[in-house]
Amino acid sequence: MESSNQAEFDYLFKLLMIGDSGVGKSSLLLSFTSDSFEELSPTIGVDFKVKYINAGDKKLKLAIWDTAGQERFRTLTSSYYRGAQGVIMVYDVTRRETFTNLSDVWAKEIELYSTNQDCIKMLVGNKVDKLGLFIGIGTF
Repeated sequence: MESSNQAEFDYLFKLLMIGDSGVGKSSLLLSFTSDSFEELSPTIGVDFKVKYINAGDKKLKLAIWDTAGQERFRTLTSSYYRGAQGVIMVYDVTRRETFTNLSDVWAKEIELYSTNQDCIKMLVGNKVDKLGLFIGIGTF
């Protein structure tokens, strides 16, 4: 019989998803945590999901914070940067301004609010399935 005091995981990682509104952060998170896909309404404030994965003989708990992209919620999300080991910066490949805002807005927020000097930053281009709509008009 297992002890109830035994940890259910070996390592906990706090991850934060950031990017403009409508880039698909919540849909990506839902797809990753529950293997399903839905178009979702905009996140208000912040959402939170947990995913357990195995890496070798270790069990990892990923605590993933999905932040709202609208500017009016940015003051709420500043506290979520604290202690994050990773930040996933998401942009919509069909909307160039969402990519530009990663450096103009979101990278500055990481610099301002992150308390972890070793925080890993990952760049994710989303909505590649929509890219075909723009082929031939020279957008990219």
